[in-house]
Amino acid sequence: MESFEQLNLSKALSNAMGDLGYEKPTPIQEQAFPVILSGKNVVGISQTGTGKTLAYMLPILQAWKFSKERHPTVLIMVPTRELVIQVVEQVESFAKYQSTRVAGVYGGTNINTQALEIADGMDILVGTPGRLYDLVLARAVSLRSIKKLVIDEVDVMLDLGFRFQLTNIFELLPERRQNIMFSATMTEDVDELIKDFFYDPVHISTAVSGTRLENISQSMYAVPNFYTKANLLAHLLANNVDFSKVVVFMPSKKAADRLFERFQETFASEMGIIHSNKSQNNRIQAIERFNDGSNRILIATDVIARGLDLDKVTHVINFDTPPFPENYMHRIGRTGRAKEKGNSILFYTPKEEPARQAIEALMDYQIPERPMPEEVEQSEELTPEEQPRLPDHLEPHRVLDADLSGPAFHEKSAKNQKVNLGSAHKRKMKQKFKKPKTRGDKRQNRKKR
Repeated sequence: MESFEQLNLSKALSNAMGDLGYEKPTPIQEQAFPVILSGKNVVGISQTGTGKTLAYMLPILQAWKFSKERHPTVLIMVPTRELVIQVVEQVESFAKYQSTRVAGVYGGTNINTQALEIADGMDILVGTPGRLYDLVLARAVSLRSIKKLVIDEVDVMLDLGFRFQLTNIFELLPERRQNIMFSATMTEDVDELIKDFFYDPVHISTAVSGTRLENISQSMYAVPNFYTKANLLAHLLANNVDFSKVVVFMPSKKAADRLFERFQETFASEMGIIHSNKSQNNRIQAIERFNDGSNRILIATDVIARGLDLDKVTHVINFDTPPFPENYMHRIGRTGRAKEKGNSILFYTPKEEPARQAIEALMDYQIPERPMPEEVEQSEELTPEEQPRLPDHLEPHRVLDADLSGPAFHEKSAKNQKVNLGSAHKRKMKQKFKKPKTRGDKRQNRKKR
């Protein structure tokens, strides 16, 4: 399809697309539009960065009619706080010329404040399953008017343990509604959820996870350890012209904090960090400063690997090789958004070699390897996780099996073998009034007294 005009959008939507600079729909947007507009249940599978938010919002807003209903008629559930904020902003920009009220709810902030914000009513409610369920239990919001349910990044929700909340929310929704589900991967849990709650959905698949995106240039370096990776990363980031907006993905919160501290002297003024232990305000500020160009480096864990639309990222650097190859695809999807050119660089150690091979097998593509720059110092320093483990008999604080106390092997003394039978009177009464041998034959019992 050459342009959005071929979708016969309303004038309000057409003007909004023009303001946003959108000219041509992506394959998932083009295929999903008529199906969602028809009112059928839809399951869309498409890789991150392909425009899934607009794919489900475009037909919803096309069919939108003004309503005085105080309770929401469209419910959109996403897995993280950052995605709630992003989706609310995107929906507001899509519905710029429509009288549509949009609100977002998520954890990490005062629930009473959010309850007051939505008390005046809204048309479209965006939220995380946990906070949404809490607000429903508190009777701050009602779901009885929902006509369209959208679940975005459903595989992440199930990975985060939201199945309980999702199931309970489904039970509170009207039976007659349109279900729209979007995900980057189709897992067994997702398939089970669809079978339980979706009636006869239409499946749409474009650029499924593992499809290599041609607009993202990939490369990799073989690096022996954490601190050599840090030296290589510092060498690359010194080129602030080419590496003008970089997301560095770390394997854990501890590793992210360790790298952030390491780079404090060199890149403190141009660096931000985000992971699940950071407060909500810190997380929002880190993303805002990165998007507006105040910081050119964002150190992050996989908490932002899915769905988040970071603006014009030039490079994604995988400081570690993720053990699940799909996570690599989600990470590199933060660059090369909206068909722009992007770059991905992977660092891998000998221990991470199998994970690297799994990534290449998923994409059916061999990532080009670059030689280590001569000026990068090879560090001998190891993190606690990388340090070799001593043999058991040399571990000073390790308790060996031989040191553990086992079961007693001696016989009990005569006095300890005695059993408390109770008082003499108690034993006498028990013998006198013992239970009958049969339930009904009391005469037989009386003869033996």
